Amino acid sequence: MSDASGHETPGPLCLVTGASGYIGGRLVPELLEAGFRVRCLARTPAKLRDHPWAGEVEIVQGDVTDADTLGPAFDGVDVAYYLVHALGAGPGFEHTDRAAARTFAVRARSAGVGRIVYLGGLTPRGVPEEELSPHLRSRAEVGQIFLASGVPTTVLRAAVIIGSGSASFEMLRYLTERLPVMVTPSWVRTRIQPIAVRDVLRYLVGSARMPAEVSRAFDIGGPDVLTYLGMMRRYASVAGLPRRLIFPVPVLTPRLSSHWIGLVTPVPRSIARPLAESLRHEVVCHEHDIAEWVPDPPGAPLRFERALDLALQRVREAKTTTRWSSASLPGAPSDPLPTDPDWAGGSLYTDERELDVGASPQALWRVVEGIGGENGWYSFPLAWAVRGWLDRLVGGVGLRRGRRDAQHLRAGDSLDFWRVEEIERGRLLRLRAEMRIPGLAWLEMYAESDGNGAARYRQRALFHPRGLAGHAYWWSVAPFHAVVFGGMARNIALTAEASEAEGTGAEGRSPAGEPEPAGTAAAGKRPLSAGESPGSGASAAPPGAE
Repeated sequence: MSDASGHETPGPLCLVTGASGYIGGRLVPELLEAGFRVRCLARTPAKLRDHPWAGEVEIVQGDVTDADTLGPAFDGVDVAYYLVHALGAGPGFEHTDRAAARTFAVRARSAGVGRIVYLGGLTPRGVPEEELSPHLRSRAEVGQIFLASGVPTTVLRAAVIIGSGSASFEMLRYLTERLPVMVTPSWVRTRIQPIAVRDVLRYLVGSARMPAEVSRAFDIGGPDVLTYLGMMRRYASVAGLPRRLIFPVPVLTPRLSSHWIGLVTPVPRSIARPLAESLRHEVVCHEHDIAEWVPDPPGAPLRFERALDLALQRVREAKTTTRWSSASLPGAPSDPLPTDPDWAGGSLYTDERELDVGASPQALWRVVEGIGGENGWYSFPLAWAVRGWLDRLVGGVGLRRGRRDAQHLRAGDSLDFWRVEEIERGRLLRLRAEMRIPGLAWLEMYAESDGNGAARYRQRALFHPRGLAGHAYWWSVAPFHAVVFGGMARNIALTAEASEAEGTGAEGRSPAGEPEPAGTAAAGKRPLSAGESPGSGASAAPPGAE
């Protein structure tokens, strides 16, 4: 941007909350492309550092629930994007959403922010508030809080968002692909107006330039109004699958539906339930007034089949930039690593393995960074599968989240039932467990040099038990560690050696056959006392959108 004299002038400053999430992570580069300056608010700034746009934005630490952290975040902000909500946080999430929105609104007004932009949910007309799902009711309430804040506000209300990696797309994809014959809940006959993620991003970017006198909610959706049954059948057609046989029955409640979705798709029950509850009532747009301020270019909004085709293309090319699991699950552990200076202390169990590898450190690192997802965990696949199923049965995420990218990881990525807590490219991958366990768990993998050009692999599992159940859990699984952790270390090394010998550099899968613990160092399975350190080693097609 330039002034009348031709000098460059800085664009408006946008504050983006939820930048580690599905929409926020895609919005940031679109805002930059449109000439805005961007500041990201993050509870854990390190989770944003590996995004390709991290060097072009300002990242500040803060939390929408903590008013004291919002002052510096709002300094000089022209437009504030609110893209956070407590979906899947369990009982009390409505109170959390309400309190956070009020805190954000008060601080935005006192800072003189020019506009708040909020992405909410499309609510059905004529349905009493008490009959809405808690999820939709909370999203509507947050929008009302912002509209009453005294700050000009744009509330965008969308139903099902179709894009690679969105929770709604993943649910549709896995249900349709895995079940050629389905007995489904009655809500599959409810009318829905889906929207492509690229159109959502276009409306979000365009909302930043609305005049101050515009402060209202807008319905946003694509050109097609479908039932969920129709969406599944169209997905099957676009994906080249045989026609699906679907039999709706009235007895499957949203609660039962969420269990069914949780077993069949990567979306855990805690997120599947609010999504299913939101489909009980018709969610279609009743106006398209947004086009007066954010005009639709030719070919937009995208038709449903085109949105599906683009999303599937991204999946096949492994170019999904963000996923529904990009943001940490509410209630996920956030305590410091037990070897960090601010750790509170207590018992700590460890399992440590180390061995020399007949390959270069680079070849070893490629295998380490490629772990999980389709490549698996390099030991006892049945044990990992059973552990994943058990986690899903108790409401956890299980193993089906997979990977965002088949080859590369970044801090904050979800990886099956782990999350990347730290990555030092070429040397260290530290994962934090997000499965349901009575304690906190980490898995560290190091690719190091032996000083002579060959690699040394180090692996460390840490478990900080919570109460008696935590100790019992560790000792109940300890007998399997030689097979699971020992086999993992050995097979990672073998895969690195094989890939280098073949000159493929492939991320590779674990070698065939039953893993053996031979070749690994003895495990250090013992509790450590407090204080003892185990050693730590804006166009029709926004760039990058579907």
